[in-house]
Amino acid sequence: MKSSLLIGLAMILFSPLSAQDGWEALFNGRDLQGWKKLNGRAEYRIEDGQIVGVARLNTPNTFLATEREYGDFILEFEVWVEPPLNSGVQIRSRSLPDYRQGRVHGYQVEIDPSPRAYSGGIYDEARRGWLYPLSLNQTARSAFRNGEWNHYHVEAIGPELKVWVNGVQTARLLDDWTASGFIALQVHSIENPEHEGSTVRWRNLRIRTRDLENARWADQPHCPEENLLPNSLSPYEQRKGWRLLWDGRSTQGWRSARADRFPEKGWKIENGALTVLETGGDESAAGGDIITREKFSNFELKLEFKITEGANSGIKYFVDPELNKGPGSAIGLEYQILDDARHPDAQLGVRGNRTLASLYDLIPAENLSVPGRGKPFRGPGQWNQARIVVRGNHIEHWLNGFKMVEYERNTPMFRALVAYSKYKVWPNFGELPEGHILLQDHGNEVSFRSIKIREW
Repeated sequence: MKSSLLIGLAMILFSPLSAQDGWEALFNGRDLQGWKKLNGRAEYRIEDGQIVGVARLNTPNTFLATEREYGDFILEFEVWVEPPLNSGVQIRSRSLPDYRQGRVHGYQVEIDPSPRAYSGGIYDEARRGWLYPLSLNQTARSAFRNGEWNHYHVEAIGPELKVWVNGVQTARLLDDWTASGFIALQVHSIENPEHEGSTVRWRNLRIRTRDLENARWADQPHCPEENLLPNSLSPYEQRKGWRLLWDGRSTQGWRSARADRFPEKGWKIENGALTVLETGGDESAAGGDIITREKFSNFELKLEFKITEGANSGIKYFVDPELNKGPGSAIGLEYQILDDARHPDAQLGVRGNRTLASLYDLIPAENLSVPGRGKPFRGPGQWNQARIVVRGNHIEHWLNGFKMVEYERNTPMFRALVAYSKYKVWPNFGELPEGHILLQDHGNEVSFRSIKIREW
């Protein structure tokens, strides 16, 4: 009774009265007319006006999809899931014969009863993986409650995708990969025989496709926005102090690490991407590294990178281009960019400290947001997001929304790591109060875009 009352209050508090009109039921409460099952062999049945998904062994993810497709809409439903069964609701999704043999793909609103507690995040099923994990919105991880009905409110309007769980905003995403598609209820695959027969239940599924502006819920201040529209700044980002560090079309704001002009060769700007060209894998031997004309001290940097197979590159910060007058790259702390599966550098160093997202040659990357999980790398040929956060001596490396490295510079531990690394020859390495940001030319083709920064 108490939980039902709270959900009802949340709907009243956060939903304007005009949103009570114009709704259409997605489920008639009696049968699965208007729905079709895709991909797996999990079961769906009707009980007490609910759609019940039943997990089965030895079958892939199963989806109950609407026959109709939807573009812009507001969707609401209630869900009850038996832990540890994972589930989700697909929106703007597709199943195409020429894409992975009909594999359902597209945006998924997460239902996660596990201790990870990412319910209400946004996952890109069978494509890019996590787009809005709740590592970006820790406050919202407690919104979902196991052992009771949970109310979801989902808005998909233009490139804006937003989610609330029990009245708490859990996700706020800008992305334009898919403008329309079906809605589908997922029963996740299981591997443990003890989970055979686990259920997830949905009820009160409704949608509206008209008069959406008057039915939208107000954004909540605890929920940050994630903007994946290339080379753009949203009004939210501008209010939060973000600015583009590269405009997506020119060399403005950047120069060679060894000259006051942009390199005449080795780099190209094309289709909104800044690309270092393949020249055989030598470090800074062709066009060379490029650096920002500005220096930075306390900042948050975000960018997207795309590597080719076997590629090596890096993002350096606190760079002093005057330190290294010999061959090789300019000196600074480095967020490593590497194809771990194919480049031999991944096997060098100590305990993997030369792998993707590591503090190069000092601290290996590992998934600190979800301990025990692997790196959320999307692979060569895909855009991945790097994020570097600097607050005084505290520094973090993030990859695709997950924290991978966290350390304090200018400390005895940091200096001990430096003393055991290739940087021991540089006095006071990594301890500059400010420095340039650098994109590395390591002789392999790597592209960058959506380079943006805010300073503290």
